[in-house]
Amino acid sequence: MAAEEVFEAASGRARLRSELTGALGDSITVIPIVAALGALSHLALGPVLALFGVFQIVWGLRYRLPLSVEPMKALAGLAIAGSLSMGEFAAAGLLAGATLLVLGRGRVLGRVEALVGQPVVRGVQLGVALLLVRTGLRLAGADLHVAVVAGVLALGAVALGYPRASALLVTALGAGVALRATGVPALSVPTPVVPPLAFDGRTVSAALAQLAMTVGNAAIATSLLCADLFDAEVPADDLATSMGVMTLVSVPLGGLPMCHGSGGLAGKYAFGARTYLANLALGALYLGVALVAGTGLVAAFPMAVLGVLLLAVAGGLGRTALRSDRRWLTVGVGLVALVADVGVAFVVGVAVHLALSRWASRGSPSP
Repeated sequence: MAAEEVFEAASGRARLRSELTGALGDSITVIPIVAALGALSHLALGPVLALFGVFQIVWGLRYRLPLSVEPMKALAGLAIAGSLSMGEFAAAGLLAGATLLVLGRGRVLGRVEALVGQPVVRGVQLGVALLLVRTGLRLAGADLHVAVVAGVLALGAVALGYPRASALLVTALGAGVALRATGVPALSVPTPVVPPLAFDGRTVSAALAQLAMTVGNAAIATSLLCADLFDAEVPADDLATSMGVMTLVSVPLGGLPMCHGSGGLAGKYAFGARTYLANLALGALYLGVALVAGTGLVAAFPMAVLGVLLLAVAGGLGRTALRSDRRWLTVGVGLVALVADVGVAFVVGVAVHLALSRWASRGSPSP
């Protein structure tokens, strides 16, 4: 074999390894949230993971990019924290998905983002993070010894320079404890389990809170990141349309409301992904895990580890939330979400943001 052929083969293997490791960058937030929902509710993980696998492959082939597929974090966080029942969670997801589909097809995302305002979006993120902290501390207190071991593992990953991997490592610890208790579950075909839908005031407010995050972080920010990292033009309205479609398909089949997170895309890139091959690899991994996601394994997941896991997820979400150009408003929205309701915090935050914008347009300096 010529030297050029040897070099090309080695380069090809290196690129493939980069795509495989890059695939993990999107799972760092997905797996912990899915594990938490499965442990704290009657959610069937088989169909959830299978649908994540399918849509990783679908959007990788559609956009020819390592686009992320993640849970809608505001809704998932509210469900994990007990602020939403699973019926309300599913209904809010359908409402958010339908709205995204309409917004995307109507090409109106830019105007919606300007109306909501970045500090309000960040405030909703912070509110969800604070709710997760509260739940995480309660669960970690169930077994402090186990929680300390999980916490040391997470802090070790951060100290070594791998903060994004901390949640995944804690998840692996919990899965190992559960596997030791139950043994490896038998293969089973994922069967959809859809909770009865519950449309009420909390459904609407939760959907609004999720849309505030999705428009800014999953549509517009992801569109900008595609241009920055891959020199690819992917309109935010197209992303909104695809998020609406996959959520409206996923929820009735027992899956989660899904979005294209900018954090997941950045994570894939940071771990080495450069093409849609990362999506194909991660999709195959999710589909494989879906076949062994038995309910016994989920039930055996230690609650104290889950508490530390939620704290790790909340830490990442909170750090992102504080990157705000009007931090006092972001913190205010987050605190209102913690003590009152995320929907109330969203409405109050938008009202304040619009008032400040009107004040600034009249020539007065805004705070």
